[in-house]
Amino acid sequence: MDNKEKIQIISSFDLYKKETDLPNDDRLLLMHARKTVESAYAPYSHFNVGAAVLLENGEIICGSNQENAAYPSGLCAERVAIFYAGTKYPNVKIKAIAVTCKAENQVVGEPVTPCGACRQAISEYETRHSQKIKMIMSGETGKILVAESIDSLLPLMFNSKHLK
Repeated sequence: MDNKEKIQIISSFDLYKKETDLPNDDRLLLMHARKTVESAYAPYSHFNVGAAVLLENGEIICGSNQENAAYPSGLCAERVAIFYAGTKYPNVKIKAIAVTCKAENQVVGEPVTPCGACRQAISEYETRHSQKIKMIMSGETGKILVAESIDSLLPLMFNSKHLK
């Protein structure tokens, strides 16, 4: 007797062939992330990441990855940006986050996505403000992925609802 049930989780993304196909607001946010790539401190991985966060008040907060010789002590671009936004504007909701990269030894032609820790941190802000955060993800060149929520990247996420 089979007492199990199978579930299927489907994630949905919009795929744009090039940057100029993006809506203007998304393209502007991605341009901010591209500029911020240059401020990354990545002497170990040689993989620079830039993130730009669009707040509901129209402010754009940027962050880049900051590495450390003691690897766990570094911080990803996405968390640098959202933590700074949360500090400077603690009650302002995040509308969207753009993430992009530039590698020293290769051209990244596929969209870069947030790591697991960044996905969890972004999900906290969605839960905190009860609002979905659009995710715009790009490599140096090529296609761009857009998700309407971090839920597409982190289904079955752990959040504060589990702690009540």
